[in-house]
Amino acid sequence: MKVMVIIKANKKSEAGELPSDRLLSEMTTFNEELVRSGIMLDGNGLHPSAKGARVRFTEDGRRTVIDGPFAEAKELVAGYWILQVKTLQEAIEWVKRIPNPDNEPGEVEIRPVFEMEDFTTASDETRARVGDLERELEKQQQARS
Repeated sequence: MKVMVIIKANKKSEAGELPSDRLLSEMTTFNEELVRSGIMLDGNGLHPSAKGARVRFTEDGRRTVIDGPFAEAKELVAGYWILQVKTLQEAIEWVKRIPNPDNEPGEVEIRPVFEMEDFTTASDETRARVGDLERELEKQQQARS
């Protein structure tokens, strides 16, 4: 089971404040544990929403670009991990270990990632195309390594 662990933004992350060296060190240690365990597929912190943009799609087919920053920091994402775990409970146990040396209030969301077998309405042709795409992405990732 693949899950996305979503680290919610807060006022400090949205203000562009960088984490303390202590937090960076502890997070690096935690990330090393995730990598050594073999479950971490990807993970990164994100710049504040002031450096981002949104594209809004309307019912009539228009696309509107909205430049950041965006309101409600608690609804924004500050970082993420993609983990390959056996169960949601395994992901929860890992997330409960995320360092928080300064006891900052916050929230972390865990969401299962759709797998091809979840799409029961997909035709065989679509499944084959998705498989081809996944293999191509894997090749590209290996080429970048």
